Amino acid sequence: MISLLRSAIARRTLAGSLFLGTALTACAAQAASFTMYRDANCGCCLAWAQHVEESDEHDVTSVDHPDMASVKAENGVPGDLQSCHTAIVEGYVIEGHVPVADVERLLAERPTGVKGLAVAGMPMGSPGMEHGNHRQAFQVIAFGPEGRSVWASYPARH
Repeated sequence: MISLLRSAIARRTLAGSLFLGTALTACAAQAASFTMYRDANCGCCLAWAQHVEESDEHDVTSVDHPDMASVKAENGVPGDLQSCHTAIVEGYVIEGHVPVADVERLLAERPTGVKGLAVAGMPMGSPGMEHGNHRQAFQVIAFGPEGRSVWASYPARH
């Protein structure tokens, strides 16, 4: 009887360990490291990086780059979607003030034909461009070899 009890406990312990290991692996897979290229004189880029890191899921390495136009060209960012900084995360290009939730959705879904996400310009109220409770309407655009689509829309708020 005692050996049956020990065997049952051992199976439960093994099952619990396997479950915990799987859960920890899933959490680790969700964390991502961002490399953000920016002009050294731009402060909103660092504010965007702080927005990303506040999720406690991601780390951002900031790289001051003297020629941001070349970074954007090398990464295929369309001219009309450009902003102040360009980040690379797991092979995707994240241009400008894209909310971290949209990046996380991109990493979870990994849609075919999408090279990256962009918020063109520097809309007030987007992550890193906060101004009280005010926000200009803006869209997150998915772009890639198959074209573009609206990934998310954020309405104006006054």
